[in-house]
Amino acid sequence: MTGLEKMKSQILNEAELSAKKILDEAKQDAEKVMQTAKENAEAECGRISKKSEAELEAVKERAASSRDLQKRKAILQAKQEVIAKILDDVYEALLVLDDKSYFEFIRKMLKKFVLPQEGSICFSSNDLKRMPENFESEIMDIAAKKGGKLTLLKEGNDTIRGGFVLLYGGIEENCTFKAMFDSKKGELSDKVHVLLFS
Repeated sequence: MTGLEKMKSQILNEAELSAKKILDEAKQDAEKVMQTAKENAEAECGRISKKSEAELEAVKERAASSRDLQKRKAILQAKQEVIAKILDDVYEALLVLDDKSYFEFIRKMLKKFVLPQEGSICFSSNDLKRMPENFESEIMDIAAKKGGKLTLLKEGNDTIRGGFVLLYGGIEENCTFKAMFDSKKGELSDKVHVLLFS
């Protein structure tokens, strides 16, 4: 295993440990939210139950049905809040990665999103300042391997918060972290739900 491979392996291991820590913290938060939601739902169920005891059997049946629905809604809302928090935490964690890990992630994104065309790439001012030496040539190499050519725009776009934007003949390919999360929000939510609640 070469030194570069060891560095890549170490970076990936650190990213996995960081992601595991975030997921563990989020799972603990989820358990707290679920406990609170359960207590609130049980208190609400008790109130509805006491009221329905004095009513006719049909009213009791409707109240029980309503109680179950409210409980399911409360649990669903709590789950959705937990999932949204986890996704926000992961997004924020990506933004504060150390420079090596951050730009390793950017390299992976480039390999995935670069097109076999001539275009340009735009980063935030902050990313341009912290960009590793020779990263511009890496961008060009990645583009060339895909059959394209990219020019790094030297003026930062501060609407970008993590990630980059590719420009191909007036067409913008938004490869920011926010765009990635927004486009995959449903899929990511499903995966987090399975991890936490299955």
